[in-house]
Amino acid sequence: MITYQTEGVSMPPIKKRVISAWIKEVARFYGKKAGDIAYIFCSDDEILRVNREYLQHDYYTDIITFDYCEGNNLSGDLFISLDTVKSNAELFSQPFEKELYRVIIHGVLHLCGIDDKGEGEREKMEAAEEHALQLLQASL
Repeated sequence: MITYQTEGVSMPPIKKRVISAWIKEVARFYGKKAGDIAYIFCSDDEILRVNREYLQHDYYTDIITFDYCEGNNLSGDLFISLDTVKSNAELFSQPFEKELYRVIIHGVLHLCGIDDKGEGEREKMEAAEEHALQLLQASL
């Protein structure tokens, strides 16, 4: 089950059924099944707290993905800072909704095993994000 929660912020304007179906479609594309995935939309202050407490990182970020996957079953908690999503949307001259969708699927792609930290991995992640966003556009 895919759930959407908030922590100190308002729920962003997303079509939950459409987004959930999209997440399942992307998971299937990578040979995975969407299991228990919880999205927690929060503020910069909250994501910084989570980053410090659980990862010992002292910086803001747009998403933190806690991976609880077993085999091909995707499971995890994904914290998304709406403040940082908004800032990044402005920085990259993108609509807020598109940047939010990119971040939503970014976490799922991590759960599917795609990384973005090593050499050449960032490009693979960006290509996977773009492919996923194209799938979503067909559904909206």
